[in-house]
Amino acid sequence: MVKKVIQQAVSSGQILDDSGCLSLADLSRACHAHAEWILELVDEGIIDPVGRDMKQWRFSATSLQRARIARHLQTDLGVNLAGAALVLDMMDEMARLRRRLNMMDFD
Repeated sequence: MVKKVIQQAVSSGQILDDSGCLSLADLSRACHAHAEWILELVDEGIIDPVGRDMKQWRFSATSLQRARIARHLQTDLGVNLAGAALVLDMMDEMARLRRRLNMMDFD
């Protein structure tokens, strides 16, 4: 049941919460990319699968989002995967700092 919901969300472009899991094949389809490209993302540290071997790997919605951003950076902007990893890390840091600023009371 969960897999069916995830597949429907992936095919419709809906945002998933982090409780959903995607297989390597699901993530590959969602990114319109070959599984080999997903493996490169894992090797570069852009996404982290859960599971012991590739057949058991599951990816979170965060991995889907990061993979799609990496795909955009690579195809539309010509950034290599090492550069995409750096950009994604910087985006994560900016989001963390924004959350921290929002929690501070400046009054």
